[in-house]
Amino acid sequence: MTLGTVTAAQAEQITIAALGDSLTQGYGLPVDEGLVPQLQAWLVAEGEDVEVLNAGVSGDTTAGGLSRIDWTLTPEVDALIVALGGNDLLRGIDPEVSRANLDGILQAAGDLPVLLVGMEAPGNYGPDYKAAFDAMYPELAAEYDALLADSFFEGLEAEALDDAASLMQPDGIHPNAEGVARIVAVLGPQVQELIDRAEE
Repeated sequence: MTLGTVTAAQAEQITIAALGDSLTQGYGLPVDEGLVPQLQAWLVAEGEDVEVLNAGVSGDTTAGGLSRIDWTLTPEVDALIVALGGNDLLRGIDPEVSRANLDGILQAAGDLPVLLVGMEAPGNYGPDYKAAFDAMYPELAAEYDALLADSFFEGLEAEALDDAASLMQPDGIHPNAEGVARIVAVLGPQVQELIDRAEE
């Protein structure tokens, strides 16, 4: 980052809305240990002047995100993180439906810089379902020139299987505070790219 962009960042705080489900909302964690507060703290420690708004709603599907995108994108929002799809998977929703909802969210974002956070389908719905679901994130990111984080859980995937459980809450679905910290360590630099786009 050049001195000029640092000065610009200091002059005007960047506001990012994080649109997501329970993984974004911070389900099962103290308020300051969820994804959004940990991500904001990481970014501030890196010298970013940023406010990350928690637009995560537990249980939300891509349809839920689409239904509230318009009121999430208030005038002060400079960039958008979209982390949805996990509950679509849990409900076995047709990937074509999920894709259409994500498409609608990206359309609504207009010219705002977007970071689309991917999810990966398990194999139990069959190879066709997995292929269609997994492909929608990179394909939509390319279509809308959005930044792409390959997987929400990328920060945990390097862990040995016997260690991975220690980073999850007892439900095996939501990360604990340490798990969130690992996720943020990988996601943070990608959010910095989003900030750079918002400052252009």
